[in-house]
Amino acid sequence: MLWNALLLSVREIRRNLLRSFLTILGIVIGVAAVITMVTLGNGATAQISQQIASLGSNLLIVLPGQRLGPGRDSSGAPRFRLSDVAAVREQVADVVAVSAQSSTSITAVVGNKNWSSMVTGTDNAWFTTGNWVMASGREFNEAELRGGRPVCVIGETVRRELFGAAADPLGASVRLKSLSCMVIGLLASKGQSMMGSDQDDLIVMPFATFQRRISGRQGNQDVGSMRVSFRDGADASKLQAEIRRLLRERRHLATSEDDNFSVLDTRQIADTLTGTTKVLTALLGAVAAVSLLVGGIGIMNIMLVSVTERTREIGIRLAIGALEREVLLQFLVEAVALSAFGGLLGITLAALASFGLASLMGLPFAFDVGINLTAFLFSAAVGVLFGYVPARRAARLDPIEALRHE
Repeated sequence: MLWNALLLSVREIRRNLLRSFLTILGIVIGVAAVITMVTLGNGATAQISQQIASLGSNLLIVLPGQRLGPGRDSSGAPRFRLSDVAAVREQVADVVAVSAQSSTSITAVVGNKNWSSMVTGTDNAWFTTGNWVMASGREFNEAELRGGRPVCVIGETVRRELFGAAADPLGASVRLKSLSCMVIGLLASKGQSMMGSDQDDLIVMPFATFQRRISGRQGNQDVGSMRVSFRDGADASKLQAEIRRLLRERRHLATSEDDNFSVLDTRQIADTLTGTTKVLTALLGAVAAVSLLVGGIGIMNIMLVSVTERTREIGIRLAIGALEREVLLQFLVEAVALSAFGGLLGITLAALASFGLASLMGLPFAFDVGINLTAFLFSAAVGVLFGYVPARRAARLDPIEALRHE
């Protein structure tokens, strides 16, 4: 009986193809919109997680100044000292590496090419805390770190802009102000950060070299920021509290005074950003789902029209012995077939739209089987919900009155 009802519904759909397509258009748009919004939202969430992970694994960032974001008050806060970095490294448990760094923008020159980049003075712990991998070359040796030798490691963007995409920069010299710096290493590419900046646009040199030849503060022990990498399984909140206690003590802050520094956990930043993205994704998906209800109303409207048009047919079926449940099933299957077909078209359209928009926006294509299946089942449920009333009306027609219908 179910198979016969399905065949009859397919025949009726084929008989009025244009009307059937217009009927399911709301379902198609609704399903496509929901899946596209959720897929792009998942892609944005995945990208944020990847970008946070690229900053470093199990990473705490310690910055001077209390307030973050635009207008951060770091200019009025005392900078850290190399002795502070050593104290965190030696006195805080579960720490894997602590790197000191100071940075400034600079114009790098090679031959007749120049490029404005960011130069950072640091030590080898910086490569560990930032999860940096060498594409070629090496890190700094002890003599270069202690003696402030004019050597540097460059990022992929600097290599491409100054040496060309295919050139090997190892052993070449890059001029930074009056300093001629020999390239000893090339960093593997990381791409853009979560703020949209290029992580590969950088030049790294020993801290002593930076202080002596770039910042002009020879012998100065000031550090712009610290990066603290801790072991897997360690309690980040406990580490933050321990670092805060240690730095408050070293900076001689009274109990009543606020911190003049910030300790940020990149995992907390990631959780906050991904949580916000998920909420926005759910909100956009819910708004798009309204189209499914509009499509369901369209199906109910057309099915009611179809019952009116086929009143004599229904009367004949009932007169020759068809049961009410068979007529009910026929119209219910037809409504479900319409909505399910609309759901399949919506999924196809969503896959194409999601892939195209993800490529255009630079997001990963995060295909989610669960949301596709949920959207399809919801579209079928819409057919049941809005097709029941017309089907019930058809099943309850009086055969004699139906046969009289013109």
